[in-house]
Amino acid sequence: MDPLLRVHEAHKNGLIPDKIHSLVIKRFEVALSGIQRIEKASGINFPLAYVEPSIVVSHPSAGSFDYGILFARTIPVISNDKLNIIIQITAPLVAYGLKGTIHAILAHEFLHYLELIRRISKMDMVSDEISSNIFESNYSDSTRLSEPRAVFDDKTLLLHITKKFPEGFRDYKLEDKVMKFWIGNNLPVINITMDTNIAKIPATAIANTAIDPILLQKLDQIEQKAIRLRKKKLY
Repeated sequence: MDPLLRVHEAHKNGLIPDKIHSLVIKRFEVALSGIQRIEKASGINFPLAYVEPSIVVSHPSAGSFDYGILFARTIPVISNDKLNIIIQITAPLVAYGLKGTIHAILAHEFLHYLELIRRISKMDMVSDEISSNIFESNYSDSTRLSEPRAVFDDKTLLLHITKKFPEGFRDYKLEDKVMKFWIGNNLPVINITMDTNIAKIPATAIANTAIDPILLQKLDQIEQKAIRLRKKKLY
């Protein structure tokens, strides 16, 4: 799968202009370097990822003027009654994000991916709910992550993650660029409400999904390391 396929299709269909198309293609190297960095720092392969030629805007409820911008998402996809997990990276993040921001967001979604795999492997998940309040969803979002220090052996990457995600991701300069250069120019936007951003995973799909034994072994090591880190913090 070409991770830029949908971007090329959007350009071909006139949804994004030449300048933006070229910018996304040029700066995708930053995202690729982030994926390689994450794989090196964790020893685990990054899941399938693609660039969505839109920005995702979430609202607490239909008709609400409050909103949040989602620059990337971890999406469970059911195919042939089996589960696949895909990382969706938005084109505006690739186009306007700084290197540290892009790497931090990719690492954040990678932690979601690991936690999803962990819960699925233990049959600890039939549905993954997201609350209808943006503040609450940021809080619950942080509870569905693997412990970064137990996953990554990269101090700079860990610093990026903790700096960008203290209580939900915020990067005001990036958000301003997206508002001005993307949304302000009527480029593609996906509007969702938080109460519809729910991934329901059938138990049969979980049961039919084979997980790489090496990945399961890595996840067990991460879990044990996270326990040691929590104990160290307590004492």
